Amino acid sequence: MNHHRFRKVMLAFVLLLTSRGLTAAPPAAMVFPVQEQFVDCGGVLVYVKTVGKGEPLILLHGGPGATHNYLLPHLLPLARRNRLIFIDERGSGRSQKLEDPAGYTVEAMADDVEAVRKALGLGKVAVLGHSCGGVLAQAYALKYPGSLSLLILCSTFHSTQAMNEVFVKMKAKMPAELRATIDRMEAEGLFGKGKPYQQGRYPAEYAEAAWGLGYFPYLYGARPDPRFDPSGSAPDDWAVYREMWGSHGEFIIDGNLKSAEYADRLPSIKIPTLITVGDHDECDPSLSREMNRLIPGSRLVVFPNSGHMTFVDQPRMFLEAVDTFLHPAKGR
Repeated sequence: MNHHRFRKVMLAFVLLLTSRGLTAAPPAAMVFPVQEQFVDCGGVLVYVKTVGKGEPLILLHGGPGATHNYLLPHLLPLARRNRLIFIDERGSGRSQKLEDPAGYTVEAMADDVEAVRKALGLGKVAVLGHSCGGVLAQAYALKYPGSLSLLILCSTFHSTQAMNEVFVKMKAKMPAELRATIDRMEAEGLFGKGKPYQQGRYPAEYAEAAWGLGYFPYLYGARPDPRFDPSGSAPDDWAVYREMWGSHGEFIIDGNLKSAEYADRLPSIKIPTLITVGDHDECDPSLSREMNRLIPGSRLVVFPNSGHMTFVDQPRMFLEAVDTFLHPAKGR
């Protein structure tokens, strides 16, 4: 049999096997286009990034004053079965800055989320909020319950007063020298120091003490980020941060975020709710247990050997918990 005839016979043989399902074609690669938009939310332009296929899942970042960037690429696998809608909250990231910081409130941000939902024609949505984004997710659920299908609260708190009590205990556990350094710098005032371009942010010594030595043990567990840098923990926008968190340091919330006192209102949430937290989270697990007790029928998942960045410490567990909650009948 000559070479040309042999190739024809083999091709016919492969086609026969394929037609009978006896050979496996390589799986087609899935492509997830990224779409970027700005939504005018009643006078403030909010940046929105969407990726993925399926039912919509809005993702709300923490901070306050951070951006959606730290959620990437960790949450990307959820795009296989959900359309992910990442939002940079007003004043943060690529969203419009306000001339008057008084407009940076969790209530106004909840209105922005609803404006995005309507503008994109999403219908009912699932919402996932991490850290302060979880506070925003609760505010949204309480104000717009009819817009929600599912609620996911990750490493967050429902009461500023309770969170401040966690900070008191956190400081009490610090080495005496570190606590004394932090107390001294907070008492002296943290802003308006150094060169002109440094006066609107924390001094480097305080950033190292608070975010590095103070917070780091509560941020990570199984997989501490080797690129972690305390100076990189600074908010994307200090005006947002100071208006909402306050100007008196990391271990007290006394900005307008103190309006977040939801304990007496959480029992009104009837939407299926998942609550996740690390076992040594900055937002202490006791807060998540209380939210679990207050929200009827809610489910609580505590990730082992995990700090505040649960999706970094325990990525498989985190994604499985969220994906199974979003798709209970199918699982992963």
